[in-house]
Amino acid sequence: MTTYGIPLLVLVTTGSAGLTGLAFALEWLPRLGAFMVAGTLVDRHGTARVFRAACVLRALVVLTAALLLTVHDAGALAEVIVMVLAPVTGVLTEFSYVAAETAGGEASRTAGGRAHRVQSVLLAIDQSAMLAGPVVSGLLLKHGGPAVMLSTLAGFSLLAAVLSPRQRSHPIGATSEKSGLRVGWRTLRSLPALAWLVGGLLVSNVAIGILQAAMPVIVVTELGRSSADAGLIWSAAAVASLLAVTAARRAIDRWGLWPVGTVSAAIAATATLAVAQADSYRGYLLLIAVLMAGEGGLTVVLRTMRSHLIPRDVFGSTLAVTILVLLLPFPAAGLLVAAVPSSQLGEAIAAAALLQALGLATAFSRLRTLPATSPNFPLREEPTAHAHHHAGRTAGPRLLPDHH
Repeated sequence: MTTYGIPLLVLVTTGSAGLTGLAFALEWLPRLGAFMVAGTLVDRHGTARVFRAACVLRALVVLTAALLLTVHDAGALAEVIVMVLAPVTGVLTEFSYVAAETAGGEASRTAGGRAHRVQSVLLAIDQSAMLAGPVVSGLLLKHGGPAVMLSTLAGFSLLAAVLSPRQRSHPIGATSEKSGLRVGWRTLRSLPALAWLVGGLLVSNVAIGILQAAMPVIVVTELGRSSADAGLIWSAAAVASLLAVTAARRAIDRWGLWPVGTVSAAIAATATLAVAQADSYRGYLLLIAVLMAGEGGLTVVLRTMRSHLIPRDVFGSTLAVTILVLLLPFPAAGLLVAAVPSSQLGEAIAAAALLQALGLATAFSRLRTLPATSPNFPLREEPTAHAHHHAGRTAGPRLLPDHH
């Protein structure tokens, strides 16, 4: 609801495509700065405390905005309120995200060779929320107004804080000073397989960011549809991604992580190239669903590799660095959409699609030539005693193919 609802709220309140793109940039820019402290705080204080504090603060912020918009529902003050809301909620969302992802990494390490199954379940939870969030935001804005949408968002934030588990163990970095972006960056550079995958996804996110920032403008301004229709596109994309995550889990069991990642990358790049040529609402809905299905498979690959390769004592810091790198395109995409006339957004999407195809092809070509070992974790799971109920079947996924 935060990621897709706030830009829609700005468009409904201001009626400006430029301010919508600017709000998208403002929503993402502070998130980059948040990672300078989020990973360190998680390593030092634990996932539960950071997650709960971020959710409570986000609820207070959006409730305050809802009250203010009830009194000032139009005019310059209303525009200021929604524009300020974007960066503040963006920062708080990233703190809770880093905490949740760190907890997921710990669960994956506990699962050992079944880490990709844990990550696919966690991603399915995310995608289920993404299925409901955009369409709920759009419907609440259309039928209830900004105050109702923000109050609902605050309710979900408070519910998350209440349901979050108590700290069951000592914080990951409680006895270690090895935390911070510098350590995270050094760890990422020491893991070439993960570094190349993150680099390829960085380029891919340029296209994804432009699509996310431009879609409210394209659907509402260019196609004349409602805010609910704009939210429905990303909800349909979440359904496709959810199905892709389930399929990816089974495919990794059979063929390994690298082949599944390659196919997912090809699907994502091809769909983005087709989106650049779309000129109807149905075309955008179907193609973005296909695109996000490919992205779902890539996300399972990324999360599984992170859980296997990043050492436990610096997981939060290294996770923060990988997320920071992957978020860099999003504020730039918002600024681009704010600067480019809406009639030329198709050309911008086409250029980003070509860049995405090139970046993913380069990254996966390089991954294929890397040795199947890592300084910290094996990239290929070895068979265990209990895994021989099928001849030749290993306990976990083949993360990269063998090279002889």
